[in-house]
Amino acid sequence: MGEQFGIMDIAAALLMAQQRNLDLVEVAPEGAPPVCRILNYGKFRYAQRKKEKDALKKQKVIKVKEIKIRPKIDEHDYQTKMRMAYGFFNHGDKVKFTLMFRGREISHKELGKQLIDRVIMELSEIAELETPPKDEGLQIVAIFGPRSLKSGPTKEIIHEKVENNAETKT
Repeated sequence: MGEQFGIMDIAAALLMAQQRNLDLVEVAPEGAPPVCRILNYGKFRYAQRKKEKDALKKQKVIKVKEIKIRPKIDEHDYQTKMRMAYGFFNHGDKVKFTLMFRGREISHKELGKQLIDRVIMELSEIAELETPPKDEGLQIVAIFGPRSLKSGPTKEIIHEKVENNAETKT
């Protein structure tokens, strides 16, 4: 097993594979000359699938959580939404803030812009603004991504913010 036979004719390689009751598998077709192996094709496919499954398990799926707010949001409700955002960032998720206008609120977009600016300012320590606030008719949308959670200070800031918000709640 694992020995190299060098460059040879396809017919000779097929004959060698048949003598050993194995298959001739082309593993690197883009090479010059193409690289082939003599092996059991069923076992080869099984091993490849297993590697692919392991690679999928190791991938981190980043979720985008949405938090909807209104321009006339009460202070307590605002703090609750911010606490939710801190929790989402702590889990490594992105957060999409959607500021919705209803009825005549649309005539006071400056209040909405002030609120989104406040959100950006408060989240600047623990999150980075990935998509700046964008006006989409009856709503303003901004997307935040967590800063690197591997660094200790960011995690401490998130925990501190959550604890402070919990203390103000009681």
